Amino acid sequence: MAVINVYKQYFEAALEFNGVKRKAALILLISDSQEGKIKYEAAVSFFPHNDETDFSISYDAYFSEVLYQGQGRRSKKREQEFMKILQEKIDGLASKVNGKVFWDKPLKKEQLG
Repeated sequence: MAVINVYKQYFEAALEFNGVKRKAALILLISDSQEGKIKYEAAVSFFPHNDETDFSISYDAYFSEVLYQGQGRRSKKREQEFMKILQEKIDGLASKVNGKVFWDKPLKKEQLG
């Protein structure tokens, strides 16, 4: 099994979940391949971010959606298409729990895998 974060970035965010205020979110595009099958998933994990150095992820406020699952392997072309819709998918996941990601306020530079 090869799980790869195709895209990873932290942003300011807002959500109150399980009685805890979350002020940041980790956004992921995840590729999971094994035995000739591939799955892509969009994910967001909201976390408290109590100060500038606090990037401790709390996985109780983790939400995801499978974007694709089927036969094959990683595809740069497919990943580019998923990057075009990632913000929309994450906004949809966040809105289901009354959360908000502030896309114009990144906390760290993006990491591509």
